[in-house]
Amino acid sequence: MKLLHTADWHLGKRLDKFSRLEEQKDVLTEICEIADHENVDAVLISGDLFDTFNPPTEAVDLFYKTLKRLSKDGRRAVIAIAGNHDSPDRIEAPDPLARECGIIFAGYPNSAVAPFSLDTGLAVTKSAEGFIELKLPAIKEPLRLLLTPYANEYRLKTYLGDEDSEEKLRELLSAQWSDLASQYCDENGVNILAAHFFMILEGDEVFDEPEGEKPILHVGGAQEIYTKNVPEQIQYVALGHLHENQIMDDQPCPVVYSGSPLAFSFSESDQDKFVVLIEAEPGKAVVHREVKLQKGRRLLRQRFEVIAEAVQWLRAHPDTLVELTIATETYLTSQERKQLLDAHDGIVAIIPEIKNVDLLEDGNSRPIDLSRNIEELFIDYFESKHGQKPNQRLLDLFKEVLSEEEE
Repeated sequence: MKLLHTADWHLGKRLDKFSRLEEQKDVLTEICEIADHENVDAVLISGDLFDTFNPPTEAVDLFYKTLKRLSKDGRRAVIAIAGNHDSPDRIEAPDPLARECGIIFAGYPNSAVAPFSLDTGLAVTKSAEGFIELKLPAIKEPLRLLLTPYANEYRLKTYLGDEDSEEKLRELLSAQWSDLASQYCDENGVNILAAHFFMILEGDEVFDEPEGEKPILHVGGAQEIYTKNVPEQIQYVALGHLHENQIMDDQPCPVVYSGSPLAFSFSESDQDKFVVLIEAEPGKAVVHREVKLQKGRRLLRQRFEVIAEAVQWLRAHPDTLVELTIATETYLTSQERKQLLDAHDGIVAIIPEIKNVDLLEDGNSRPIDLSRNIEELFIDYFESKHGQKPNQRLLDLFKEVLSEEEE
């Protein structure tokens, strides 16, 4: 069977004053075309379907139209789980109607999908909390899916029936996945895990989450999960949350972030975007490959010291969204700013880097490096105001505020 893995659509997201809706329409059309061209049997969308708990009407409309097109009126299965940007209840609300089109939603880690069958031959033949088995049209073998949408650490422990346990979250999840895999995942079907988490190879350095992304590695949020926690029966892990396409491990199977279909922040500057195609057979290692997406405006970051060079570069890079840093001895004049804005319609930010420190508010000031993450900027701001770095308790509170769910 052939599967398509995508994630992190973030429908409704803006970049400063720029709406991305038209770009999202284009790239989702491209994903539909890839699914049709490759004749995939099922599509997995691993969370962050929307950018906020209450997305704009246009984003909701685009979402449902895209899923209906992907499902081909119930001839192809579409499975979508909630991410940390999504309202689980909103994701699951249309489930009874969506099932009639072969679209399956899971908002919570303990969601249970009611078995059903369609005239197309698509059916959910087995179901449990966090698990479904699918019969796909024209495919003899079943597709088994362990589904783990995002939930913070407290809720996950509650869902897993061990609210008061001091046991680490990863061990609870590992036990849950292992139980489901032991019950339902043998070599007579294809076995996949779809989840929205931060998952790494144990011992690897924990790196920053995407700029502009609600962090989930913090007090009150799910800790990183190790690839070794994946049951040995699983043949592929379809992850969402990180916006760059990457393989976190190849043991016990490929553990893959498909990445987002568009670049949503300048930390993703000049980054290629992909969907992942998976060819799977029972009892065999899957074959997977990335398909590069072509639609959407590329995000570019560039630094210049000469306005004329910046203008020339801008004119050579149309159809992009740009963050410019201009290093000068003095502040930019209104005429210079107008030159830049007239040269390009996609300038998101112009960051002045003043080299003449005498013009700054105090002689010890230095330009703010906006390419750093918000936690580092907060530490610098706190230190400038109070003469010392914030303690760990303040940092934890700051991270928790950043990740507060918009319920």
